[in-house]
Amino acid sequence: MKKFILALCITLSFQAAATPGSKAPDRKAGEGMEASRLILRGGNIISGEGAPPQGPVDIVIENGKITQIVSVGHPGVPIKYSRPELKSGDKEIDIQGQYVLPGFIDMHGHIGGSADNIPAEYVFKLWLAHGITTIREPGSFNGADWVLEHQARSDKNEIVAPRIVPYVGFGMGGDQPVSTEKQARIWVKDIARKGAKGIKFFGASPKIMAAALDEAKKQGLGTMMHHAQLNVMGTNALDSARLGLTSMEHWYGLPEALFEDKVIQDYPSHYNYNDEQHRFSESGKLWLQAAAPGSEKWQQVRDELIDLDFTIDPTLTIYEASRDLMRERQAVWHDDYTLPVLWEFFEPSRYAHGSYWFNWTTQDEINWRNNYRRWMTFLNDYKNHGGRVTTGSDAGYIYKIYGFAYIRELELLQEAGFHPLEVIQAATLNGAEALGLDDKIGSLAVGKNADMVVVDGNPLENFKLLYGTGHFQLDENNEPVRKKAVRYTIKDGIVYDAQQLLEDVRRLVKEAKAEL
Repeated sequence: MKKFILALCITLSFQAAATPGSKAPDRKAGEGMEASRLILRGGNIISGEGAPPQGPVDIVIENGKITQIVSVGHPGVPIKYSRPELKSGDKEIDIQGQYVLPGFIDMHGHIGGSADNIPAEYVFKLWLAHGITTIREPGSFNGADWVLEHQARSDKNEIVAPRIVPYVGFGMGGDQPVSTEKQARIWVKDIARKGAKGIKFFGASPKIMAAALDEAKKQGLGTMMHHAQLNVMGTNALDSARLGLTSMEHWYGLPEALFEDKVIQDYPSHYNYNDEQHRFSESGKLWLQAAAPGSEKWQQVRDELIDLDFTIDPTLTIYEASRDLMRERQAVWHDDYTLPVLWEFFEPSRYAHGSYWFNWTTQDEINWRNNYRRWMTFLNDYKNHGGRVTTGSDAGYIYKIYGFAYIRELELLQEAGFHPLEVIQAATLNGAEALGLDDKIGSLAVGKNADMVVVDGNPLENFKLLYGTGHFQLDENNEPVRKKAVRYTIKDGIVYDAQQLLEDVRRLVKEAKAEL
């Protein structure tokens, strides 16, 4: 299999990272239950707005919208309250005792772009099976036209897929790199005309960044940035936010904004950015070069970013192999849910981005554990002072599989100090606000799209219930079982059986292995 390094940070022009996989097939008869009016009976809701659970409630969905949320009694006793009436042609689902949450939003969801030939169906069904009903596509590495086509088909529910919010990589599709402010404005106008909803930056000169960000604001486009080490000296996270950037991904650029005794990362003399192990091993030392928590510099950067209404999408999950490689390689879902082409891409290679296990050491993992502690401290502090933190996965790299990686992100935010209700808010309403879609999605509220996930268990007690492989536990007979708790994912009022989606993915992986 061919492997590629993303040359984006070097030339600031975009080339295909991998050969796109097959397009999503049309939605088949029987894929998703639809009704002009549907009633979910007796569930407990977690609204996404920070409120504690409430139930039992009946939720009425009409033509893909939530029209009623009715409290119908008290937990643990028979329901005596009047309930929404079932009319001719209506459908109902008994979800008594189960939990209903807003559909999750993955703010960093690549449909493809890592390994060759990843089928869109594989990615989409894994996302939906884990309750993800909206994704922000950061960069559109399969090609803007390819992504925009899937967005249009998803909007019409012609395919089984989450809602897609396409962001195009800055300069992508041009004959040459954007090198002037005029070219930047022309490019931004062009992608807005084609239907993109935002732009992903890796870096550019401050003048070109300023022109592109100003034009993006005029065109109503969102913006996000991976502050690549090759360009972070020109614009760190605070510089970019001052220029008008609305959100950042990962964490690069934040420690650099917090430097007190230097302006450039402490690179060893032998460092070479194109050596992936150099890149990631030295990144694991970066946070401890920044200002200490609670220091004047720390507070100044934090508060200014909050004042600028800046969104941080950390993707804690994607770097986790750096602090525990064995854990990620041995994850229980790889056997049934990891495509062979992805597994090959993950394995050590000097040619593949994120496959940097040339000689990963105990000290590397210790460095990254310390890195996480400081990073998590900033995220929790940022949230506690009013900053917006969202959830994204960046799956398809570094042993991370779609859907599974996203649930791990929820766990890591809890590890960072977020209350489980704050985690759910980050995963739902915060993402919707960052995308400018909070009038349509992001919480369970009358008038919003019926995007939700139904769980047979309380995820606030244990996010592991949300994993597609289930939660490993003892049953009432003292036998070990895997409880698969995600029952339904609902997008635009269409009810998908999460376990059937997972079965479809297992079939795709089994077929791919058989071809080998």
